[in-house]
Amino acid sequence: MGSLTAAARCFRKIRDRVQLVQAGHAVKNIPRVYTQTRFASQTTVAKCDKLTVRTQRDGIRTIMLNNPKKRNALSLTMLESLRSDLLHEAESNELRVIVISAEGPVFSSGHDLKELSSAVGWDHHAEVFAVCTEVMTLLQDIPVPIIAKVNGLATAAGCQLVASCDLAVVSDKSKFATPGINVGLFCSTPAVAVGRSVPRKIALEMLFTGEPISAHDALLHGLVSRVVPEDKLDEATMRIASKICETSRSVVALGKATFYKQMAQNRNEAYQITARVMVDNLALRDGQEGIQSFIQKRKPVWTHSMEKAHE
Repeated sequence: MGSLTAAARCFRKIRDRVQLVQAGHAVKNIPRVYTQTRFASQTTVAKCDKLTVRTQRDGIRTIMLNNPKKRNALSLTMLESLRSDLLHEAESNELRVIVISAEGPVFSSGHDLKELSSAVGWDHHAEVFAVCTEVMTLLQDIPVPIIAKVNGLATAAGCQLVASCDLAVVSDKSKFATPGINVGLFCSTPAVAVGRSVPRKIALEMLFTGEPISAHDALLHGLVSRVVPEDKLDEATMRIASKICETSRSVVALGKATFYKQMAQNRNEAYQITARVMVDNLALRDGQEGIQSFIQKRKPVWTHSMEKAHE
């Protein structure tokens, strides 16, 4: 039953990050980036002057990048604000799905290049990329699905953000690029997420030329999951988010953690992992509830917990 702990470890990882951030003090052997950000107030809606705006309703949390004047650049403070909004009550059963959107015509232009000049210094550069890496990996570590809702341009680390989300619903006017090469800074960290989303030669063409690809090409190559007309973007995103909210949170958490784990393995190891998880999934109360509700032709009543129905 060891694989049943995959989702539980995921929950504990998020809980530990939350506790470290809330504590606000140095912890031995924990990177400094964990302890720098305080959580926003516990109100449902964050202040409008924040770099990110967090709202939540009916299990769906929306985090909006809120600095359109600077093309929603992923400055250090923007990344810290995004991290805080992602971690806020991440263990709560009330949270079922997260949607990341943006204010203005640019989803995100990537890192703030002013923060990357030599005048700022090596330590700051290292901190920017450390926090960025944490945020990008956090997107896949958080136990609920995360959807990027994109209506505009996403470049460099902004493109990385889209590629790092579980799903991406985008308007047909959206474009995606990794143009760091044009300013002498190869998009090496965006390449991690982009290179795991699109075929290698497509990724390298994006990285070597910096040329943007259209929303439809992004869909063709696997960078995004759905392209819709601009006026249908909200509806299409909410339809997917609402459908996720109808499912068991614990089963989704187990499935998400297992998906990313098995993708890093070869075929035989992947089957060994997932076969165990299928058995463990059946041991969950929600696993048995789903099967019984199907047999009895009724709507399932989920507990959203990791409790076992049997050993």
